[in-house]
Amino acid sequence: IDLIMATVAPTDAAGQLTTRPPRETRSIKVPHHRFPPLKKVWMEVYSPLVEQCKLEVRMNLKTRSVDIRTSDETPEKSVIQKAEDFVKAVIAGFEVKDALAILRMEDIFIDSFEVKDVRANLAGDNLSRCIGRISGSHGKTRFTIENVTRTRIVLADTHIYIMGTTQNSRVARDAICDLIRGSPAAKVYNRIR
Repeated sequence: IDLIMATVAPTDAAGQLTTRPPRETRSIKVPHHRFPPLKKVWMEVYSPLVEQCKLEVRMNLKTRSVDIRTSDETPEKSVIQKAEDFVKAVIAGFEVKDALAILRMEDIFIDSFEVKDVRANLAGDNLSRCIGRISGSHGKTRFTIENVTRTRIVLADTHIYIMGTTQNSRVARDAICDLIRGSPAAKVYNRIR
């Protein structure tokens, strides 16, 4: 018995063949220690991606990743890159309301580096003091740099993430690098103002 299989090509109302653009897929790995915080805010992350960006999103529990895929209703194919950056920002530790700026604005980016990228020989108590200088007493130094440069900063152990426009991120990065090198906070404040 010979079976003939026919594929049905999509057609529009006039009977003309339509070509469906290929679907683009991205998978963002979630580190083990960031999975519970992501689960807590999942609906806040999921809603704008599906409602505003018209993307298909799922949290893959087996591979510990977030999968994003374009759909037929996705307005622009470039929106998947913004969605990936948005999810990466939330995974890095930014608040969802701050990370939403990536979806809404064109020129918001995330810059990341490690303390050891600036000074390689830091270890032990010196490294702890360096991170303390960046944070300041009760987070005062970090908040001041954020407010003056209009950026958001996340200190995750020795990793530093800065979210903002390119120019503002550069100013914040320079201020943080000065603190890592040992400059007093007051001197850094005067330089960035």
